[in-house]
Amino acid sequence: MLHKIESWPEYKLAAALTVALRVFYSLVAAVLAFMVHPDPAAVHSNMLTENLPAPGTLYYAFLGIWERFDTLWYLRIAQAGYDHQRAVIFYPLYPTVIRLFSWDMPATAAALLISTVAAFFSLCGLLRLGRDSLSSMGRLRTLLLFCAWPGSFMLFAGYAESLTLALIVWSVVFARGGHWGFATACGFAAGLSRPSGVLVVVPLAVLALRSASLRSTIVLLTPAGLAGYWGWLRWSGRMSVVESYRHQGVSFAPPWMGVADAVRHISIDHDAFLAIKLGLVVLFAALSLRREVRIEDKIFAVAVIVQVFLYTGHPLFAATRYLLLVYPAFFVLGAYATRRLSWPRFSFYFAASGFLNLVWMGAFLDWRMVI
Repeated sequence: MLHKIESWPEYKLAAALTVALRVFYSLVAAVLAFMVHPDPAAVHSNMLTENLPAPGTLYYAFLGIWERFDTLWYLRIAQAGYDHQRAVIFYPLYPTVIRLFSWDMPATAAALLISTVAAFFSLCGLLRLGRDSLSSMGRLRTLLLFCAWPGSFMLFAGYAESLTLALIVWSVVFARGGHWGFATACGFAAGLSRPSGVLVVVPLAVLALRSASLRSTIVLLTPAGLAGYWGWLRWSGRMSVVESYRHQGVSFAPPWMGVADAVRHISIDHDAFLAIKLGLVVLFAALSLRREVRIEDKIFAVAVIVQVFLYTGHPLFAATRYLLLVYPAFFVLGAYATRRLSWPRFSFYFAASGFLNLVWMGAFLDWRMVI
């Protein structure tokens, strides 16, 4: 059976996993909707929680349970635009698409639909990127490890993660195929999706230099998406992204200060969860710098990891979610699992990682953890 699945076309494997995970996460969330009892103080310490849907209904079980943290901001922007200074840290592409799709369905349903479709393109793009370096079994195991990664459920939540990842991986896929216009368009859109999306300009620039093609210079327009959004904020008299973060107690500093901040919190507060996140970041950095990783992928992975350490005040905030963008590390893990692990041993690690993913999903839905 596994050999048959390994031979499936990329789109079929990605579609099967996407549908299975969408159904699985929706059912798990629906069950948890009747089991979790969030602390009202924790809920209302967040903004935009005044009119949350009431628990105990089918709407809440299948849609309202996903209205957590950043999702509320994306829904607010889709409905009312940037009418609050804190909203500017949420980039415009995802809420714009939500607004387009919510004309005949609830906005939350539109957000989850967009994330699910983007998750399909993310998985399909990862398979395409791994086509040359991984065997059929290696690509399958890479995809399974990626889907079980703690925090990967966020790809199916009302967040911009899957949209950003899809745009990044397909930008690299198009660039490797010499389709510079499509690569630049995806990179441009990625910069409008999340600030980390603009980092795709790094591998695109490396690939463009290697191609020595005049047409490839169009990739220099990739950062225009992010720059355009920042310019619009300034032109419209709104607070800048940096200023908004500062008002929330988050400041930017050199990455080595971010590392020191994380270590200090671990040593003083004995924060075990923060220590785990720091260990995972170090692991991904080591995996991404291995010899077999392409140079453009190494530089991109380093850029994403450096960005994780730029925030002080909330060290390694949402680091496990940001690591989903570090696709080279997943390729290395998939290749290692193919060489060294039998299917029973692989299944053990897959189940353990998947269990942590569900634990973190439960904490997220219970308003106890920002992933």
